Amino acid sequence: MVLHPADPLTALAHGIGSQHDLPISPFYAFAGAFTALFVSFLALGLLWSTPRFRGDRSGLALPAALQRAADAPATRAALRGLGLTAALILLLHLLLGPDDPARNPAPGAVYVLLWVGLVPASLLFGPVWRLFNPVRTLHRLFRRALPRQDPDHPLPSRLGQWPAAVSLFGFTWLELASPDPASTTTLLIALAVYVTAHLLLAARFGERWFDAADGFEAYSALLARLSPLGRRSDGRLVLRNPFHGLDATPERPGLVATVCVLLGSTAYDGFSDNPSWIGVLQTSPLGRTRTATLGLLASVALVATLYCLCAAATRLVSGPHPRPLTAFAHSLVPIALGYLTAHYFSLLVIVGPRTVSIALGTDNAPEPAPPLGPGGLAVLQVVAVVTGHVLGVVAAHDRSVRLFPPAKAVAGQLPLLALMITYTVGGLSLLLN
Repeated sequence: MVLHPADPLTALAHGIGSQHDLPISPFYAFAGAFTALFVSFLALGLLWSTPRFRGDRSGLALPAALQRAADAPATRAALRGLGLTAALILLLHLLLGPDDPARNPAPGAVYVLLWVGLVPASLLFGPVWRLFNPVRTLHRLFRRALPRQDPDHPLPSRLGQWPAAVSLFGFTWLELASPDPASTTTLLIALAVYVTAHLLLAARFGERWFDAADGFEAYSALLARLSPLGRRSDGRLVLRNPFHGLDATPERPGLVATVCVLLGSTAYDGFSDNPSWIGVLQTSPLGRTRTATLGLLASVALVATLYCLCAAATRLVSGPHPRPLTAFAHSLVPIALGYLTAHYFSLLVIVGPRTVSIALGTDNAPEPAPPLGPGGLAVLQVVAVVTGHVLGVVAAHDRSVRLFPPAKAVAGQLPLLALMITYTVGGLSLLLN
């Protein structure tokens, strides 16, 4: 049975639900996308021959009083307490609430308020989950309570962000491929595994473990690279051009995997509403969960393979450079943001308020009206995807003119342009079909 797109169960399982008949001609959508990409590529190649982004060395310092207030121990303690309180309320709803996502706010809190809500929160305020993370707070409380502790073991440098990529994939699997993602039992088991694993490993490696391994922290930190609010290398809180923050993305092992999980899982979420794929899930001899898991893995692997082929082609065209794989990974972050906005905007503005209403005991309140009609939503989705790709082209161009000699800088971007076009075709196809 295929549920109606507006059904909350479908929204929780497949993002914004089925949007098959968007009132935009595919021809005009693809033509506009190609025009935007080619014009931006040609303009950058002709007018932008030296790097302009300065990473974490840039930004206009905010008033010292504002920074003192933001960094005050009382402010940090209040934010940690708020995160821990929200986690306890979530746990109570899972333990005592009905096993029905239409009457229990816990599934909406996890899949909408947390997962989707972190997008605008991180864009506006920076890597907020690091401050709210209740598991990090529990670790600090345990460290203070224990009288004696062994010294922290150093994290292997080659580990990088790989644990965070695995953590992110685990959450997206829970949402998109697990047998019953909105079940309170499923969420309780997932929460217990998540908290236990991170606390045990943080007890061995210290608080640095969360920087490398918490998927939500990595997710929030990547999106925060496009925030106008950031910190310079000297620790000052600044207002900055988001491109400077994006340019400062640390090139750690696992960065490519983390971004590809974001892109691939969002792409699979859009594809999972396709009637042909629903038919495959219903008739596959492997069963729904195994088939959906393979589909999710294939989607992430396809995104990663295309990027690796692009990196190899760039190396062939422009010659070797010291960071062949991670050098342009930051340019995928705006693309991921465009996909997330296109797929989950409706989910946040419709299911988010409904989740809050259920939590407040007003679940009989009328369903909120969509803020945009079908035409407005279609335009928003296409503009979000295309804008993300154009921003990715800009970020990749600036990195290219920094790494390569002038004679090869433009040619070295051709594989990247081909990659952006491929991702654009895929993203718009999922929206328009």
